[in-house]
Formats: sequence, structure tokens, C-alpha cells
Amino acid sequence: MTMMVIWFCLFMSLITKGDSASALRYYCQNSTSYTPNSTYKANLDTLLSNLFSNGTRNNNGYYQTTVGGGASNDTVYGLFLCRGDASPEVCGGCVGDARERILELCSDGKTAMIWYDNCILRYSEESMLGILDQSTWFTMRNRDNDTQPNGYMQLVGNVLDQITTQASSGAGKKFAVLEANFSVFERVYALGQCTPYLSNSDCQICFRNAIAMLPRCCYGAVGARAVYPSCNVRYELYPFYNLSAVAPPAPPPTNPPPPPPTMLPNSASSKGNKGKVVIIIAASIAPLTGILLFVLCFCFLKKRRANKDLSHVKETTNDMSEISIEESVQFEFSTIEAITNCFSPNNKIGEGGYGAVYKGRLPTGQEVAVKRLSKSSSQGVEEFKNEVSLVAKLQHRNLVRVLGFCLEGEEKILIYEFVPNKSLDYFLFDPEKKKLLNWSTRYKIIGGIARGLLYLHEDSRLRIIHRDLKASNVLLDGDMNSKISDFGLARIVMVDQTQANTNRVIGTYGYMPPEYALYGLFSVKSDVFSFGVLLLEIITGKKNNSLSMQSSAEFGAQDLLSYAWKHWRDDRALEVVDQSLGGLYSRNEVIQCIRVGLLCVQEEVEDRPTMANVVLMLNSHSATWRSPNQPAFFNGGREMNLGGQEGDLSASKSLPLSVNEASISELDPR
Repeated sequence: MTMMVIWFCLFMSLITKGDSASALRYYCQNSTSYTPNSTYKANLDTLLSNLFSNGTRNNNGYYQTTVGGGASNDTVYGLFLCRGDASPEVCGGCVGDARERILELCSDGKTAMIWYDNCILRYSEESMLGILDQSTWFTMRNRDNDTQPNGYMQLVGNVLDQITTQASSGAGKKFAVLEANFSVFERVYALGQCTPYLSNSDCQICFRNAIAMLPRCCYGAVGARAVYPSCNVRYELYPFYNLSAVAPPAPPPTNPPPPPPTMLPNSASSKGNKGKVVIIIAASIAPLTGILLFVLCFCFLKKRRANKDLSHVKETTNDMSEISIEESVQFEFSTIEAITNCFSPNNKIGEGGYGAVYKGRLPTGQEVAVKRLSKSSSQGVEEFKNEVSLVAKLQHRNLVRVLGFCLEGEEKILIYEFVPNKSLDYFLFDPEKKKLLNWSTRYKIIGGIARGLLYLHEDSRLRIIHRDLKASNVLLDGDMNSKISDFGLARIVMVDQTQANTNRVIGTYGYMPPEYALYGLFSVKSDVFSFGVLLLEIITGKKNNSLSMQSSAEFGAQDLLSYAWKHWRDDRALEVVDQSLGGLYSRNEVIQCIRVGLLCVQEEVEDRPTMANVVLMLNSHSATWRSPNQPAFFNGGREMNLGGQEGDLSASKSLPLSVNEASISELDPR
């Protein structure tokens, strides 16, 4: 039995030694470099030697030093930080490996970092004492997923929150571990550590950002880690740290047990008791040996599998689509400022009636669109959170996903997935770029918009009326699939509205139906009208408000709807098709799309089809569908002459309303 335990411990030590020699990740910033015979290189060699010599000393697992000085650029700053449970011997061995390996990997850069399981070593030409550094990061995950990912990730989040509080409080190592039972067979082990000289607030910020990366990269994984230069967090289903090194000391016994009674060596009772003890020991050895063997083998196999299953380091994560939407994240305003470069004009990618949009990059590397809502919203904090939570639950391939939000003071910010090919109007209304939109691409875009609206109107958890559907609110992904954006914003911003009408018209003139532009009446049929206008724009390649600027001799009408209607009525519908297509299109598909567009923009609300019927018609080219009636359009009216401006008729007086489909908007969860 003793030999077996010795063999097991020896074997595990070999495994640990082999693991420690393998770097998890390294980072070389080659913006500035040194030459082999330079003073900087000599100072760097001295610094690394000092770090190594202090690795095995009782220095609390952390040491930093500086070599050089004065006004020259040859000063080198360096440090190492060993994991809080690592012994001086393990720490020193790790620092020694790091010292040799970092020079091989980063041969001439003045700034470098290298991470191992048991330590991090870094050096730079700039001081790093007490500075929060989140300049680079990485994540690792176990390939195995838990069978109950939602509950498991919730437990992990709770454990890491407690670690954040413990490790970022006070002085010392800024290191904490915690264990928690998830089920009878699963126990979670977690660890968190900050650089000791980091302030408590900076340590907490670093932890929060690291923890926020885990749901994005590693949702449902049974083990994962997120690492910054200044902090790291990790969790597993096995004890990956030294339990004895972090266990609290056992309290002394309050009442020591009484000594056993003295037995006479030659008495009969002594002989009888000895015999009983021998029997008991003999009977116990066999089952205990079996149990111990089983436990040792189980722990060994568990550790080996977990180490084997750790996946490679991920520079960026593009698997946001695999994350449950329930994990929508609330971001701190400081994080939003950081990822948008303090809302730099260089990061600005658009602006609409609800506010400006900026491009940003999350700590995971994922690009996002950040919409900074205008501060005129009167909605309360809890209402805003609830509305964002509801809208974030809507998932469809033709909707832009809401990934999170920020709510601090007057700031109300939404974070969306970033869609690379900009918006539909970027291509459609540019004389050169529109040539990239062949008919098959346009037809796919039309179908995607229709399916997205159908989901909002009938198939989602909520019934959402978009109220501002237009070409600039249709984004295109890398495969030119259409994605509707800004859906639910009227709901999130909470303009002054009732279920019957609104005294502020949200939307863009030219896309609004007359009952909405004039009287504030809105319904799902309002979106149908906007879809019809957009569909005709896609076919003609013309803005709905641009025809009045063209010569009347060329178009014979003042607006897009009357232009399309005139050609349809005169059986010359194909003459409205965008000439940049060069006649390369399906005649049946184009005719059906024009028919659907004109049906959607009819003046009478009850005459317009639902989006379910629109989707059905787009997939059927039968001539049995009824012909459209005259569309709603104005000649010289105030409402339609405002072009593409954002609408606000708050000073207008609404006419008496009737309670019908046009005056009811269902904004409640299904």
C-alpha cells in the first residue's frame, strides 16, 4: 500500500513538472526593439537574473525590480507573480523556465510577457508598478460542456463574484480560492488573483472584465480561464490548485480525549484485546485499500482528461451566437469609453433619431456597435433594464442581436453585434456600389427583411412594431444577408405614448403611412407600409424622396409610389427596374415584388396584407393574387415634402381617434 501511494505521488509530480514547462501564452510588443550589444540588452539580462534569483526566496510569490536609470531609454522594468498557492520551489522553477523561454520567443522586443500555470513574468521599457494593464488578454476553455449550462454558469458567476470581493479587499496577495457544490457529483473549484500592488478598485475592475469574458468564450464549459496582465480568474471541476496550501489551519481541540487505560502486558485481557485489534485491522485493510486505489485512479484520470481537454488559446471569439441570450451583459460606462476610444469621432459609424452609433471592440476581441441613446428619454432605470432584457431575448437570423447595455447616470447605451457590410442604403443609393447588388442578392435581401418583420409581428415573445423601417436600418452581414436593426427602440426609449396613439411620431417621412404621419395611429400595418416603400426602393434603386428632384419628363411623377403605380397601371412595370441590373433578373420575381410593394403601400389600412401574407406572396409567383389599389401619396403636402428627416410632430394636434386595428399596438409579452 505504501509503495502504491509513493508511486502515485511520483507520477503526479512528473505530470505537474511537465505541465509547468509549457507556456500557456506569450506576448511580444515589437513596436520598439533593442540590438544584441545594446545597453538595454545588458540591463535586461541583469533584470532577468535578479528575478530568477528572487524566485525561490520567501517573497510572497511576487517580486519586481528596475535596472538602469537616468534620462536614457535603457531602463528596464520587470516583475514576476506566482500563483498564490505555489511553493517557493515551484515558483522559482516556473520563473526560471519563463526567463529562458521569453528570450527565445521575444528575441528583440523591449516589452514582453509570458504566462505559465504557476507564474507570469514580464518586462518593459515603461514602469508597471500599480498600473492596471488590460492591453492584451486570452481565454482558455475545457472542451467538455455541462449538461445544465444555465445553472452551472450561474453558480460559476456567483463563486467568482465572491472571489472578486475577497481577493480585491485589503492588502496581501490579492489571491482567493473558493469551492462550491453544483450537484452530488460535481464540485466547482475557482481561483482569482490580482497583481499585489494594484489598488483595490483597479483589482476589482480587472476581475469584473475578466469574468465578463467567460460567458462569451466559454459558455457552459466545465472549466475555463480568462487572463489579463494584471489579473486572472479560473474555474474547474477538479482541484487544480494546491488544496493544502490554501486550506485554513485546523483549530486546536478544545478538550483533548482522555488517555486509554493502562493494560498489564501479561494479562489475559491484554492478549484478547490484541487479538481483536489484529482481526479488525486485517478486516479493514482490504476494503480501505480498494477504496483508496479507486479514489487515486479517479483523481488521476480526471486531472489527465481535464489537462488534455484544455483548448488552444483564443485570440478573439466569434462564437457569440452560441451564447444563451439570457446572458445579456450590463457593461460599465468606463468599459464603453475604453472600447470606443472615449466615443472618438473616428469610431463613429452613424447617427439616427435615437442617437449616435460607434464601433467598438470588446475585451474578447469581438467587434460591436455601440448606440449611445439620446438623453431625452424619460424612462426609469428599472423600466429601461426590463425593456432591454425583453428585446434582447428576440433572436432571429434577420435581426441584429442585442448583446448588452450600459446604464449609468443619464447614459443609456445599447451594445449590438457588429455587422460588417454596413447598411443597405450604403450600396443601394450609390451609383457604383449598387452594381454589387445583383438581382439574386436583392431578392434575398427582400426575403430576409420580410421574414424578420414577420418574426417581430407574430412569432417573437413580444409583438414589436418597428416604426422606423428604412434602408439605413437594414444592415448586411458578410454574406449580404439582411438584418433589421433598431427594432424595439421606440419601446426601449419609451416615448410618450399610449396604446391608441402617440403625440410624437417616431420614424422617417417617406416611409410613414398617412394615418401615422398625420394622426399618430400605428399598428403592424405601419411596418407593412414601410416595407412596401423599401421593397420598391430595392427594385428601382431610387430613394423614395428623390424623384421630385429628377426631371418630370424622365419619371412622370413626383414620388416613388406614384411613379411605380403609374407604370403598373399602364402595364409598363418592368420599366421601373434599376437599370444597373442590366436586364439580368427574373421577370416573374420582379413583377411579383412590384405587386407586393404596391399592395403594402395602399392608402386604406385594411387593404394592406399582413407580413405573413407578404412572405407567402414572395414565395409564390401566381397571378391569382389581387391587384393593388392606388397607393397613399401626397402631392406637395407638408408631410411628404420633408424628405428623409426624422419626424417629430409633438406640437401637432391629433384628430379624434377611432378604436380599430390602426390605433392599437400590442407591446406586451405574449
